Amino acid sequence: MKGDLLAKKNMLSKKNLPAPSIQLFPSFFNFYTILRVLLVTGLVFFFVQVFAQTGDAKQQESAYRKVVTERSAKIVNTLGITDSGIVGQYTRLNDIDEQSKAILAEIKSQSLTKENADEALKKAAEKKSSQLMQLHEEFIAHLHKHLSADQVEKVKDGMTYNICPITYAAYLDMLPSLTTEQKEKIYGWLKEARELAMDEGSSEKKHAVFGKYKGRINNYLSAAGYDMKKEGEEWQKRIKEREAKTKEQKSS
Repeated sequence: MKGDLLAKKNMLSKKNLPAPSIQLFPSFFNFYTILRVLLVTGLVFFFVQVFAQTGDAKQQESAYRKVVTERSAKIVNTLGITDSGIVGQYTRLNDIDEQSKAILAEIKSQSLTKENADEALKKAAEKKSSQLMQLHEEFIAHLHKHLSADQVEKVKDGMTYNICPITYAAYLDMLPSLTTEQKEKIYGWLKEARELAMDEGSSEKKHAVFGKYKGRINNYLSAAGYDMKKEGEEWQKRIKEREAKTKEQKSS
């Protein structure tokens, strides 16, 4: 009898016990293992990103070097010379340009006043200009060491798409009445533009430099009494007449 009472009491006690909690992981595993998984996963993601960026950078560098090597080949093949450091010059110019872009991006990302931002941008521009000037002087000295004066001129023209001689010839053709002094002035400005354009990385920027100087030349000629708009229109007519005459001669 007493045994039955104890059995019933035990059964009632078990009914009042709370339901056992279901643990998917031991308490130790919950904290440390999950933390470890998160850390490892984060590191893996980080390194994947780093390697991906490194791979992209290497691909871009390889593609750029291919472009400048081909560009250099067009110049040196015409002259029948070796590279003479042209590819290296393009690469160093690109390095300065990329460094400058990074500095400008950093300045713009900061919460600076307009005055402080303008000052920082001015210093960055001065730093880039100084680096380009030094690199330019070193490159020209290198060219003169290995090439003749005539070859150096051709390298300069080749690196600037022959804009200088083409533009100068165009002015002479458009304005046959130019004085010797005016011709020298025009040619001097175009050569100055060429020196600056050599340090620009893209075709657009090189043309922009010459565009600025052509504006200066046109203002100079306008002040000398030339109606540049009218002279340009008359020049285009002469060009068309020459082309028509040449076509006629070929067909006869």
